[in-house]
Parts: sequence; structure tokens; C-alpha cells
Amino acid sequence: MKAKLLGIALFGLTLGAIVYYPQLSAKSIQLDPPIKHHITANDKPKIDVVFVLDTTGSMGGLIQTAKEKIWSIATTMASAQQTPEIRIGLVAYRDRGDAYVTKVVDLSDDLDSVYATLMDFAADGGGDTPESVNKALYDAVHNMSWSQEDQAYQVIFLVGDAPPHMNYNEVRYPEIVASASEKGIVINTIQCGEIPSAVAPWTQIASLGHGNFFQVEQAGGAVAFTTPYDEEIADLSAKLDDTRLYYGTEEEKEKMEGKVAATDKMHAGLSFASRARRGIFNASAGGRTNLLGDNELVDAVVNGAVDLNELEEDALPEALKPMAPAEQEVFVAELADKRVDLQRQIRELSQYRDGYLAKKVEEAGGLKSSLDQKLYDTVKEQAGEAGLDYEDGPNY
Repeated sequence: MKAKLLGIALFGLTLGAIVYYPQLSAKSIQLDPPIKHHITANDKPKIDVVFVLDTTGSMGGLIQTAKEKIWSIATTMASAQQTPEIRIGLVAYRDRGDAYVTKVVDLSDDLDSVYATLMDFAADGGGDTPESVNKALYDAVHNMSWSQEDQAYQVIFLVGDAPPHMNYNEVRYPEIVASASEKGIVINTIQCGEIPSAVAPWTQIASLGHGNFFQVEQAGGAVAFTTPYDEEIADLSAKLDDTRLYYGTEEEKEKMEGKVAATDKMHAGLSFASRARRGIFNASAGGRTNLLGDNELVDAVVNGAVDLNELEEDALPEALKPMAPAEQEVFVAELADKRVDLQRQIRELSQYRDGYLAKKVEEAGGLKSSLDQKLYDTVKEQAGEAGLDYEDGPNY
């Protein structure tokens, strides 16, 4: 007990030093690392990842990179040997005096709806160099529904190009990062560009957060190849979405209508390459929850969770209501078969796509310094401590 009290006292003194001297070397300050719990055979591993994105005027290239690559990141994270459940959250930040200081999108396994919000993010605002990094980090740590289970890899990626304002009357990053460590949340920092005043705080945040710091070019430095297979995979992905039927109460069906609207928004507004990446994720074991959402009838009937003949008419999807019971059963069975075939086609094409991209990456010298590779290396290292095993490299 005495040792614990002494540790708390020492930490308080160290914290005070950082608050008043933010340029202090990060190497002189270390918190106890988050406690890691290894996954047992009966547990499904969980990944909670929050991207904290600077959306001021200088970050247009990075925001576009995030829109193009987030499905690849999700697919990479889902490729662990024991398929994890993935939730993603977002915090967009600017600065005081801009249209907003922060915008928070809570952690969710409905990645379509999270992504539909990301599509609306645009670069604007800023002015003086520092930004509201402290407020953004605070929201990421304290205003997200982080998993309360032991078997979880919980991680924040702070992405921006400027240092935090340290002259605002608010909680500052040393205290915020200490709270993250208590919750078992790892914090990684990605500095875009080369503003010298950002290096020290970005490095300190990563060091205190038991994460990694790395610099990338202003636009992010991600692999941006397209392939001859993207358009066909995107088309198959849209057809896969069309195999979904939602049942339940009006409230439950209305909730899923919002998910379908998010899907439609993506099909209308994304490049073929980004839609292909989403389709590959949805056809994988890790993308099943995002594809189906809640109360998906075809899956429920196939798995025996729902007897079609026992559903009240009001609970049926609109497409089934005009049909006789026998027609409903045939219709649902045909959709189930179609879904399996579409997923098979997407997986087969994704293998050709992977081969094409592997050749491109090899021709480009391996791209070991790309954002994709750095994210993969970081996730492999940190998630490995939580019992997740990655072997296949980044998904592009």
C-alpha cells in the first residue's frame, strides 16, 4: 500500500512538471503500462479504435486519405487469426473560433453509419498554428463507449499536423493520457507534415500513451493504387447489400433504414476503389456484423433464430407482406443462396486484387514507410499483447 501511495505521489509531481513544461523530454516520463489480458478460447476478441482527426484547412489531403483507406484499415484489423469484433469511433477537431471545436462519433460496429459521417468531414478553419488537441483527446478518452471487457484492444490514433494549445483553461494531455492508461487505452500519434513545434508534444503523447509516434507526409503517405478488379467488386458489393431484409418493430426497422441510407450514400459518393475495399471487408468474417446490422431476416431464418411462419405481419419486411407464406419462404431462400454466391465471388476477386497490389507494392520498393505499413506494424505489435495474431501484412 505504501508503495502504491508513493507511486501516486511521484506520478502527481511528474504530471505537474509536464503541465508547466510541455517541451520536457518524453523519455523522462513513463506511466505504468496498461494491464493486458490474453484471450481465452471461449472469448471473442474485441477491437475498439478511435481516430482523432485534425480537420482544419491544412488537412484536406489526409481527410481524403482517411475516406479512401478506412475500409482497408478495418479489413487489416479483422484479419487476425481469431476474428475480432471491431468498433470504430471518430473525433474531428479544429480550434476555438472555428465552426466547431470537436465533433464526436461514438464507437460502433455499424461502420457504414460511422463512415457516412466521415464522408461529411471537410478541411476548413484553423488560423494560428496550435489546435484544440487537448479537447479532442479528452473527448476520445472520456466521451466514447469504450468496452468494459478485459479481452479488448483499445486504441486511439491521433492524427494532425499542429501542436496543442497549452494556453487554454482546460484539461491538458498529460492528465488525459494518464486517464487513458488507467482504462487500458493505447494512444498512437501520427504527425502529418513537418511543423517543428508539433514533434515534441506528439512524441510525448505517444510515449505516455504506450503507443508509437511517426511522421508522414502532409497527405498521409498511404498506398493509393487502384486495380482492374475494383469496379466489379464494388458492383458485387452493392448486390450483396440488396440481399438484406429487416424485420421487427417499427422502431427496429426504422433504425436499420438509417443503416441502409448510409449504405446508399456510400454507393453514390465513393470511388470504385473505396467501395471495393468496403465490399471485401463485408465479405469477410470480420465484416459480418457491419454487413447485416440488427434484425436481418435472411440470416435469422438460415440460422434458425426466426421461424418465418411465426412472425406477425407487422414485423415482416415490406417486400414480404404481399406474398403468400410459401412465396416468402422461397424468396428468403433465394436471397440466402444469392448472398453466399456473391460473397464467394467477392472473395475470389479479392485474391486477384491482392496479387495485383502485391506486385505494384513490390515494384515500388516495398513501401515500408507507407502509412498502411506503419499502421499494420503498430496494430500487430500492440494487439499482439492482447492475444491477437497478425501474419498477412496490411490490406491495401
